[in-house]
Amino acid sequence: MTLRIGNASGFYGDRFDAMREMLTGGELDVLTGDYLAELTMLILGRDRLKDPAAGYARTFLRQLEECLGLAHERGVRIVTNAGGLNPAGLADAVRRLADRLGIPVRVAHVAGDDLTAAHPGSLAAHAYLGGFGIAQCMRAGADVVVTGRVTDAALVTGPAAAHFGWSETEYDRLAGAVVAGHVLECGAQATGGNYAFFRDGDARRPGFPLAELHEDGSCVITKHPGTGGFVDVGTVTAQLLYETAGARYAGPDVTARLDTVRLSQDGPDRVRIEGVRGEAPPPTLKVGLNRLGGFRNEVVFVLTGLDIEAKAALVREQMEPALGKVADVRWEPARTDRADAPTEETASALLRLVVRDPDQGAVGRALSGAAVELALASYPGFHVLAPPGKGSPYGVFEDVYVPHGGVDHVAVLHDGRRIPVPPAHATAVLDEVPEPPLPEPPVPGPTRRAPLGLVAGARSGDKGGNANVGVWARTDDAWRWLAHELTADRFRELIPESRELTVVRHALPNLRALNFVVEGILGAGVAAQHRFDPQAKALGEWLRSRHLEIPEALL
Repeated sequence: MTLRIGNASGFYGDRFDAMREMLTGGELDVLTGDYLAELTMLILGRDRLKDPAAGYARTFLRQLEECLGLAHERGVRIVTNAGGLNPAGLADAVRRLADRLGIPVRVAHVAGDDLTAAHPGSLAAHAYLGGFGIAQCMRAGADVVVTGRVTDAALVTGPAAAHFGWSETEYDRLAGAVVAGHVLECGAQATGGNYAFFRDGDARRPGFPLAELHEDGSCVITKHPGTGGFVDVGTVTAQLLYETAGARYAGPDVTARLDTVRLSQDGPDRVRIEGVRGEAPPPTLKVGLNRLGGFRNEVVFVLTGLDIEAKAALVREQMEPALGKVADVRWEPARTDRADAPTEETASALLRLVVRDPDQGAVGRALSGAAVELALASYPGFHVLAPPGKGSPYGVFEDVYVPHGGVDHVAVLHDGRRIPVPPAHATAVLDEVPEPPLPEPPVPGPTRRAPLGLVAGARSGDKGGNANVGVWARTDDAWRWLAHELTADRFRELIPESRELTVVRHALPNLRALNFVVEGILGAGVAAQHRFDPQAKALGEWLRSRHLEIPEALL
């Protein structure tokens, strides 16, 4: 008995046509859509300030207007976290849409994640719920299930638990579904999108992924026939490493052991996942807190031609009087210039000024006025990429934890009944898994200085203020070298901005992979725009571009 679960959205703003493509491209039982991220919750929170009836992903409703009839005709059930901060409001909107279209569908939703009232000063505070509220809705016959903040993988564990009748303590099966859900959750990232070795296939318009999930928790990751992109062990490995850390991948339903995952190519565009072991979930639930942190502004000065450093020093000194009382001032030079350049653009460097302060006035017109007034009184060739604005609000993300019993997890069925979802029956404190044995190092031989990316892939992302960088080898020989060469200290050497930070390395030999967690590199999270790449999306690609001594046998 196989349950075919597809994905049609990896974030709020993903490809609009994906829902139709997934419904018409092949067989499906369940179609999921992931619309939420830390930054999205802040955006929806600001929407709700303007309109208390808002707070959900409106894109989903527009997609459903085109596709609800298709889903009904094909018997595909839809599960989505597009409810955001207002799942009940979105469920009502879906009912009104279905009535208007004359489509008889049963709509349910999951409630209980909203803890904003318990956290004064937060714009949005939401617990990450598991999949058993979704399962209750589906067991009662819901065709569409809307949730607020659940874990991304819950969009798969819920339908799987309902379909196969899994209990809350069937940890290995649940862990297999969590791994499948984690692979699916970011959409085309599993089918060649954002992939280090994108030239291995046609990555121009990747199709969206689906999982053929089995009763024992194993699955095959694939995509609809004829769609773009590709699915291989590498694309699945990359997504497994994305925004994870060590061997234990904890969630509200189960802790999945990523060090037990086994991947194998099962044919063209088919990767089998098996062997996943699970453990009892941790005793607490994660709660994401979003609050307004203050106001930010930025100016990017363009420095062209000769004396780049002297020009930068001059404008910094000229701006100093306007910056004296600003709480947070960051100057970030980008030496994009080169000597004797054939174009003005390639002769130019950028100097980025970013300021933050609780007071909008401190970073608003006073700052922009000071920058504009230098137009005829600063370095030769003075200009900026865009005139500075009046300052915009920014958000701060942090996570706290509450006991499982600290939330009122409720499945609100299509007929209005409210079914409480009990907390986890058993829990286990998360302990570090002992470091696994590493393979024997390669026999010493001649080396050549070359980019790491010639022998290893990488994918990186954000978790609050931390970044993770997953690095994997594509062959056993490359893994033997990588496991011994890319230590946490070597990582710090290659990524200079991590040298004063805590870098933790986790080894996952089954995946021939290392996962690095860089603590604090993103400051207060993506919404605070702490660095040039605020979500660390390209941190892995920067690492791959760094040069080190690589055995010639691997090149």
